[in-house]
Amino acid sequence: MDSPPSEGESSTSQGESSTSQGELSPSRTVSRSSMMESIRSYGLSRLAGIKIDTDELRRRLLMPQYLRLAMLDSITKKDVDGGDQHFPSSGSADVPCPESPMIVFINPRSGGRNGPLLKERLQKLISEEQVLDLEDVKPHEFVRYGLACIEKWANDGDFCAKEIRQNIRIVVAGGDGTVGWVLGCLGELNQNGREPVPPVAIIPLGTGNDLSRSFGWGGSYPFTWKSGIKKALHRASVGPVSNLDSWHVVVQMPGGEVADPPHSLKAAEECSLDKTLEIEGDLPDKVNYYEGVFYNYFSIGMDAKVAYGFHHFRNEKPHLAQGPLANKIIYSGYSCSQGWFLTTCTSDPSLRGLKNILKMHVRKVNSTEWEQIPVPKSVRAVVALNLHNYGSGRNPWGNLKPKYLEKRGFVEARSDDGLLEIFGLKEGWHASFVMTELISAKHIAQAASIRMEIRGGEWKEAFMQMDGEPWKQPICNDYSTFVEINRVPFQSVLVNGE
Repeated sequence: MDSPPSEGESSTSQGESSTSQGELSPSRTVSRSSMMESIRSYGLSRLAGIKIDTDELRRRLLMPQYLRLAMLDSITKKDVDGGDQHFPSSGSADVPCPESPMIVFINPRSGGRNGPLLKERLQKLISEEQVLDLEDVKPHEFVRYGLACIEKWANDGDFCAKEIRQNIRIVVAGGDGTVGWVLGCLGELNQNGREPVPPVAIIPLGTGNDLSRSFGWGGSYPFTWKSGIKKALHRASVGPVSNLDSWHVVVQMPGGEVADPPHSLKAAEECSLDKTLEIEGDLPDKVNYYEGVFYNYFSIGMDAKVAYGFHHFRNEKPHLAQGPLANKIIYSGYSCSQGWFLTTCTSDPSLRGLKNILKMHVRKVNSTEWEQIPVPKSVRAVVALNLHNYGSGRNPWGNLKPKYLEKRGFVEARSDDGLLEIFGLKEGWHASFVMTELISAKHIAQAASIRMEIRGGEWKEAFMQMDGEPWKQPICNDYSTFVEINRVPFQSVLVNGE
């Protein structure tokens, strides 16, 4: 059941005593209006009038205690057999199985001060064992030990474990980077033949939340809506599923290392680039590799530089970056301070177009040939976009008319079409008009694969990002750094919140 209203929310409070019957006070009107806007932005407005019974919802989501404890012990001990002591000696034939067993990952750093509060409410509604704090339990640990523990018991004949493994769903409470982190770890299941892969629903706590918006979960979570958690879990348990392309990124660089790479980028022993596109010039004696996966976008240039500055500011001064509004204000400040604006007033070579350092080849769908695509000289950021949403819900690719698509050889974009939309952003004024959707971004290409070659010149570093996780990429003048992007063979599965 919903918790009772507090004294400040009582319908008989002094602040409302002078309001006539059937009429709302101005403060109450504003409060309700704000709350409904939040609900609509979250994508659950059509559930606003539906009452969700707490006990019934819990019965549908709650896993049996012996499986919850076994799963958690396996994760804690990092041992698939770590929870064997919880297996019931009399068997589990009479144990009721939940219809929609659910695991929730929550990033307590997301959502300003609200992450820990949401965690507490979720644990009370489901159970402590089924709500996993990402600071304590990493998603790959859940996949390799927790979920593997359930699979082991399912293979040993435990009926309830078998049903749970078949029907389990995942909810991620966090930003796009957190969702991508979880999706990437679940991708191990496809690689190892451990199907089915649990579909993922989203409680958006980040700043942009473009992945969340694209699948009907909205741009922010309505913390003021008391039954919002129940509505979200209900929708996560019954919502239809959709497919999402994911994209594998390989970075081949001459020696050196990427300092403090994001979660989405890992050092690798060796990752080969496509041999059908030959590398011109000599290779250095030592080559280092990094690889990762993105779901929304990859970008290089000034937008990644701004994101990098914001990311480090937020880590150093988290008390100043609490909540989406504060984050966006700080982000806007970095857009100005990093040189996105006023470029024409400076001769600093680090603020010029990407054409100075970037050469790009693409391969179109159903084609084996690589084609070099010129980088427009005015472009200062190149973005390869998988979703319709970018920069907190904007559609920089635009809603293009069929005639224009045919003329340029483009197709209508979807998140599961095996294509990336590549566009460019110029100076800050151009980017501002794109972000307000007054104009479309500079269309460059659509591609099934991308090869970028970066050579330093006067530049010593470039800035890149994947799904909002930026890093500083060292580059040099003597040898090129290569970035190659190809579609992952297996698609991710997300729950649609609309």
